[in-house]
Amino acid sequence: MKVGIDSYCYHRFFGEVYEDQEPPEKTMTMQDFLTRAKELDVDGVSLESCFFPTDADIAWFRDLKAQLDEYKFDRVYAWGHPDGLERGQNWEAYDEMIESIPYAKEIGADVMRVVGSSLLFRHEPHGPQVKALAEMFKKAVVVAEDYDVKLAVENLIDFTSDEILQMLEMVDSDYFGLNFDTGNFLRLLDDPVRGMEILAPYVLATHVKDLMPDKNARATDWFFFAGVPVGMGLIDNQTLAELLNQANFKGFLAVEIDHPHTDWTNREDEAVALSVKELKRIAAALD
Repeated sequence: MKVGIDSYCYHRFFGEVYEDQEPPEKTMTMQDFLTRAKELDVDGVSLESCFFPTDADIAWFRDLKAQLDEYKFDRVYAWGHPDGLERGQNWEAYDEMIESIPYAKEIGADVMRVVGSSLLFRHEPHGPQVKALAEMFKKAVVVAEDYDVKLAVENLIDFTSDEILQMLEMVDSDYFGLNFDTGNFLRLLDDPVRGMEILAPYVLATHVKDLMPDKNARATDWFFFAGVPVGMGLIDNQTLAELLNQANFKGFLAVEIDHPHTDWTNREDEAVALSVKELKRIAAALD
């Protein structure tokens, strides 16, 4: 089992600062992130394309690939933050997703994380959303197959594990699977372990979170279950990794910290380093 990092851990440093956060003292480029990931001695990275330069051209992507190759990183191209296809209703976003597939191929990624819906729409009826997204993804996988890039939809505080399974079965393609976020099911009060038990065969990529209730957040806040280093929260990531291993998962366990717990305010990098250490322990136990 391999270990990696999703670049969203450093979203403040890329310019996305939540209302209750402070801007960092320094900023970060994608190349800086790769350098830090190399220092932490991980096997792979998931790169959030929302933090790529708006003027990125083919030369920029080729230079990025060269750095990824130099560091021998496994890689996932991540598209869709924050609301992706907006529950199957945003065709402009669909076109953007399709246009991103060649860029994923350009950096050497064989998996592209995609977003179908988000917490913004979680209180709307889910059945019509799942149906609309399945129709979109049926079209998208035709293009993805041409580029030999698999699409991995993320559970983004939108659908339960049963609803994700329904979508996967409706699309029914070897080029469509799941980016399993270990924390986001909990945020819907859906058991992550049960989710992995039914979804492990479909998992192409991961976001490994650990979460704890934050007394400084309201229970209705999406970040009430806030990020802490892996091993310090409620998520049984050990069991989740074991289930992935039993399913012959070939990807990597990618640390992701979105909204840090109050106790970890402005300590993202420390939390990432501790999470990597714990995931390496988990991975070694699986060998």
